[in-house]
Amino acid sequence: MFIDYYKVLGLDKKAAQKDIKSAYRKLARKYHPDLNPNNKDAKRNFQEINEANEVLSDPAKRKKYDQYGKDWQHADEFKKGGQYQEQSSASRRPDYSTTQNEGEFSDFFESLFGGFGGSRSTRQVKYRGEDYNAELKLDLKEAYETHKQTFTVNGEKIRITIPAGIENGQTIKISGHGGSGINGGPNGDLYIKFFIDNDPRFKRAGNDLFTSVDLDIYTAILGGEIIIDTLDGKVKLKVKPETQNGSKVKLKDKGFPVYKNKEMHGDLYLTYSIKIPTNLTEKQKELFSELSNINLKK
Repeated sequence: MFIDYYKVLGLDKKAAQKDIKSAYRKLARKYHPDLNPNNKDAKRNFQEINEANEVLSDPAKRKKYDQYGKDWQHADEFKKGGQYQEQSSASRRPDYSTTQNEGEFSDFFESLFGGFGGSRSTRQVKYRGEDYNAELKLDLKEAYETHKQTFTVNGEKIRITIPAGIENGQTIKISGHGGSGINGGPNGDLYIKFFIDNDPRFKRAGNDLFTSVDLDIYTAILGGEIIIDTLDGKVKLKVKPETQNGSKVKLKDKGFPVYKNKEMHGDLYLTYSIKIPTNLTEKQKELFSELSNINLKK
């Protein structure tokens, strides 16, 4: 029986090695026996997927398959020149995620890469565990500081350190915290995608922060000092006389920390919003009127 390994993986002959690897992982997870108990079709598909990957992921084996695949029945021709010596060493056998019987392999696979010495015994092989994906929400202040968090994935509590400066939508990998390997195979990995909630005070753009600061009309005209909030605490700031509405000020190194380099920061940009006083007293109105008259006489 001839098996089209490219068709099994949903690929064509021009597929790159990375495409073969990606297709194999996707299909192996889909048809894994642990996820499809008592499903004979899934088990058969899983076996074919493993077999196809064993051949196509090995450049030397793939070359032989591409060259002689359609004539696999002519075993004598395959063996000419010593190119197709049968290999009985267990180290040359394909790596499967479940116990298999030699009779479950295609004839072509065994004619190219050797049988199992006529043995009908089964063997256990190693298979890498499934990768897990998780999501974690942080507020802007949490993303600003390096801190630890504990959460549960698949019933297991995991404590991780989140570096300051993590980006919205960024994904980090925690090695070995995915699904358990089969027959002693390595565990899969855990991929955590971070979502940073919007902050009512600050807008983040990369490592820079932007905010609006209310300024009373008297300080805007005469100048003075104000106290503003940053993610790193309060800061005293001098305001120049005759500051105009919409004026911008940059506070160097008061922005967001650079990821995994908390000693470096972006900048904080302030936009002044001048507030017009309301509910004026008669005296205040009189004084503003005098100022207005003085300005008209200039």
